Order: sequence, then C-alpha cells, then structure tokens
Amino acid sequence: MTHAILDILTTVMSSPWLYLAIFALATLDAFFPVVPAETAVITAGVFAASTGQPHLLLVIAVAAVGAFVGDHIAYTIGRTTNTKLRTGKRTAKSFAWTERLLAERGGLALVVARYIPGGRTACTLTMGAVAYPRRSFAFFDAIAATSWAVYSGLIGFIGGAAFENDPIKGLLLGVGIAVTITVIVEVVRYVRKRKAAPTAEQELTGSAAR
Repeated sequence: MTHAILDILTTVMSSPWLYLAIFALATLDAFFPVVPAETAVITAGVFAASTGQPHLLLVIAVAAVGAFVGDHIAYTIGRTTNTKLRTGKRTAKSFAWTERLLAERGGLALVVARYIPGGRTACTLTMGAVAYPRRSFAFFDAIAATSWAVYSGLIGFIGGAAFENDPIKGLLLGVGIAVTITVIVEVVRYVRKRKAAPTAEQELTGSAAR
C-alpha cells in the first residue's frame, strides 16, 4: 500500500502540471480555506529533497503568486460584501478580531494572519471590507504570500532531507513540524488574549466607577 501511494506521489511530483495545480490550490486556499494548499507545497518540498523533482524554487514561486492572486480575490470579495461581513452571525466575530489586529499592527496583520488557520481569509476579506488602501494591501500581501510559500516549501524540504530514502516519513515529519508550529502560535495567542482580558475588564470597571 505504501509503495503504491509513493509511486502515485512520485508520478504526480514529476508532472509539469504540478506547478499549475499548486498555483490553483494556493489561489483557492486564500478564500476557500479547506483547500490543502500548504500540505501540497510541503509535499512538493519533501519530494524536491528526496527525488530532485519538482524544482523547489519554482514550487515556492508559483505558490507565492497563487497566494497573492487568491488574497486579492478575497480582498475584492470583501469590498463588495462588506455589509454582510459586518452583520453576519458567522463573520461578525472574525471581522471584529481582524479590525482589532489591523488597529494594533496595521498592514503587518496580513503577514501574521497568513500563519493562523482561517486567519488569512478573515484578514483579507476584512481589509477589503474596511477599504484598506489597495496599494498598501498589495505591498504587505507580497511579503505574506512569499514568506508563507518559502516557509511551507522549506519545511517540506527539511523533512525530505531528513528521510531522503523514505519520502513518506519525510512528509509526515514536514506536516508534523507545520502542525506543531501552528499549535504553538495558537497557544501563545490564546495566552496573550487571556492576559489581556483582565486589563480590559478593569478599564471597563474603572470607567463605570467614574
């Protein structure tokens, strides 16, 4: 079974159509976050280290361009559906969270959000909805998309290099590293939010007392 999966993956990774597939996945993932774009880039990185195919720099390039295009599509969707985003039951909280992040970090919020599950979509939609300047959005999005593509590709490459003769183990290692980093980021974000909560409550209490 493992050999059959490996043969299929090897065939896919050596196909010139792979680059188009990665571009499409990265584009769709920006506004349809269930698409496994990051896993695809990590997998390509693993095989780039293990078998020499595909070409890692080209994988990173098409992933970055795809993410950049997809983020701009999400931004445009946000511009045209801003009222629904502000009032929708499912999107109101994400909208409020992203607005706070934008107020605190400006355009860098886009870079931070790209590494948070679901955060990239919420951030790009919200930045469109609040009419964040498109030129500034493009500048920070170029940084976010490129850094994400490099990060995903290199994680896969590290996994592939560690298990050069067993790409499946390399893939598991690469995905494991990505999941671990995501969990750490989420834990840190949760702890910081918990620490900030009492301060916000104290400010409200103080205002009420005055």
